[in-house]
Amino acid sequence: MLKRLLCYSWAAPTSLLGLLLASLLLASGARARRVDGVLEVSGGWLANALTQLSGFAALTLGHVVLGHSADCLHRLRSHEHVHVRQAERWGIFFAPAYLLAGLWQWLRGRHAYYDNPFELEAFAVESGDCDHAFTLNG
Repeated sequence: MLKRLLCYSWAAPTSLLGLLLASLLLASGARARRVDGVLEVSGGWLANALTQLSGFAALTLGHVVLGHSADCLHRLRSHEHVHVRQAERWGIFFAPAYLLAGLWQWLRGRHAYYDNPFELEAFAVESGDCDHAFTLNG
């Protein structure tokens, strides 16, 4: 119990940003549900607009996962929940570390997303049933 509380507390700053964005999605018609201690928010016109503009499928911010649709979140759950565990390990340093890891890959002539070690860890556990999905991560 204490370990879970510490994990939630350590990731809280990033989760708060996720809750702010979740409230915007909810105001646009999204739905929320809790899965394994993670708030998943999906749907609504704002999520659809983000998908059209950026290829957005899912975004993990602490213990909050935002997604294009409930179906997409179901297919990407194992991948996104790896990012939740990463946020629990890295805390407030997760977002900067993730971005710096992507920048480092890009500077080395590699792909900032697909070669990012945080993504490689998530892809390693992903079931593969949503290969075409593009996931963004904070």
